Amino acid sequence: MILKEMTSEDCVDVLSRGHIAHLACAKDNRPYVVPIQYAFESPSLYGFSMQGQKIDWLRANPLVCMQVGEIKDNEAWRSVVVEGRYEEFPDDERWHNERLHAWSLLEKRGNWWEPGSLKPGTAAADGKNTTPVFFAIHIDSVTGRHSVAGEN
Repeated sequence: MILKEMTSEDCVDVLSRGHIAHLACAKDNRPYVVPIQYAFESPSLYGFSMQGQKIDWLRANPLVCMQVGEIKDNEAWRSVVVEGRYEEFPDDERWHNERLHAWSLLEKRGNWWEPGSLKPGTAAADGKNTTPVFFAIHIDSVTGRHSVAGEN
């Protein structure tokens, strides 16, 4: 197997087809990686989450890295890495249009609120705050590699 760099256009194609990414963030020199659902609209990726560790860490350090992959088998795969900046869309009038835009992009896929735990607008049984957090990852750079079957 030979590894080759992907073009920017190929990277955008992978981001456009995908909807699951691994989001990496860091706080106090500690890394944290979680899977998220996303929607891509250049030059940003849009996501959703309930309040928790991921959001706390993203608020503390908005610099992130995301990985999106397409895997057919051990010798046929593509991997795209995005470096970017987190921007939250708070639940207030100032950010209303951005929240609606993120929602409109995300809802194009079934069960888009997973793994966020609750569909926006539903109540938690324990009465905790269920206000969803919508956000964008503004892309600063994107790179990718893919496998190419080698000659025998």
